[in-house]
Order: sequence, then C-alpha cells, then structure tokens
Amino acid sequence: MSADKKSAKAIVLLSGGLDSATVLAIASQKFKCHALSFNYAQRGLSEIIAAKKLAERYAASHQVIHIDDGVMPGSALTDETIAVPDAVSGLHAEGIPVTYVPARNTLFLSHALAVAEVLSSQDIFIGVNAVDYSGYPDCRPEFIRAYELMANLATKAGVEGNRLTIHAPLIDKSKADIIRIGNDLGVDYAATVSCYQANEQGEACGNCDSCQLRRKGFEDIGITDPTRYF
Repeated sequence: MSADKKSAKAIVLLSGGLDSATVLAIASQKFKCHALSFNYAQRGLSEIIAAKKLAERYAASHQVIHIDDGVMPGSALTDETIAVPDAVSGLHAEGIPVTYVPARNTLFLSHALAVAEVLSSQDIFIGVNAVDYSGYPDCRPEFIRAYELMANLATKAGVEGNRLTIHAPLIDKSKADIIRIGNDLGVDYAATVSCYQANEQGEACGNCDSCQLRRKGFEDIGITDPTRYF
C-alpha cells in the first residue's frame, strides 16, 4: 500500500535500533507513521541520526523530543561514571541491570500518547521485547497492557470512545525472529544502531549486552550482522 493511500496515522517510538526499525517497517505497511525519537542525555546520539534516516526511508514524519539532563540519571546509559557492563556480566547479573533507565518507556509512551491525541491517532507502536531483553520491567507484556488501560482511562479520546491501542508486535519474539521479520520486510539493518555506547559514527563496541544479543540473533539465522565496530 502506497503512503498516499493510507489514511490512519500511527505513532512509532523509533530509537534507531534494530527492534524499533523493524516495528517501523511493520507499522508502515498499514499506517502513515509519525516517528518519535528521544534525546534523554544518553551516551550516544548516533542512534538519533539513524532514526532520522530510517524515518526518511519509510516516508514517516519525524520528531525528536528532548528530555532534560538529570530527569533519568543513575543508569549506565545516561551517566558516564557508571560503566556499561560487558555481555558476560550483563546477561547473567541478578536483578535489574545498571543499563536500566528509570521509567524510560513510561515517559516515552506518555509523550507518544500526547502526540497521538494531537494528531488524532489511535495507534502507538513500540519495540519492547520480553524474550531477548535485559530484565527491564518496562519491557514486559503486563506493563504494555497496564499502560494501554491507563491511556484509555486518562484521555479525552479514550473517554469519548476513540480507543487507543499500544502495539508491541515484537513482545514475544526472539532476536532471530525479529531479524527474520525485518529481512522479509526489507529493513536495512546496516542503517541501525543498537550498541549501548556507540560512537558518533554509529560504530559499536561489540561487547555490551545489546551488541551480543544482536550478533547472536544474526548468527542464529545464518546472516552476517552488518554492524560496524570501532
């Protein structure tokens, strides 16, 4: 379906990583998409550059929302004094990992909800995943269900019967499953940035949890990971 024949608009949370790129490709099959990316004082901003290019690829409007420094501190992704753990320690550590960003998906979805109301959209897409994830509480199916319930109770649109749906199409998929879906949809994974500490050029460390999960996903389906490393 061509972009000009799609009438409904969807809001897509687009980090610039592998999962969100796949979700954008999925949403673009049915909807005109408005992509939201966030500058929340994360370590690297190359992912936002990647998100901009991905939005252009799918003819999606793109908006970058800035969240002030200090709103989500205390994470290895927002505080350079906290080391990003390598995959060995990150994958097997007990409890919530140091790469957890306080209330990140809750804040992101709240912004998306406001934009959805303004743009008269009833559909929000997010690339959370509860299979190949790192123990983040805001990546679980019960979180998505609870947020959707709240969204329909707390908005004018929801109260007036224009029910809003939070789509998490990758929630129960392995990384290999996600890559397979994306390949079928023609996603250019070389244009994505997944690393927790990518440099300004979007080159990855190859050692962090996110890098290793991504690499394993490609290996599981026998495809070379196009990630560039520094």
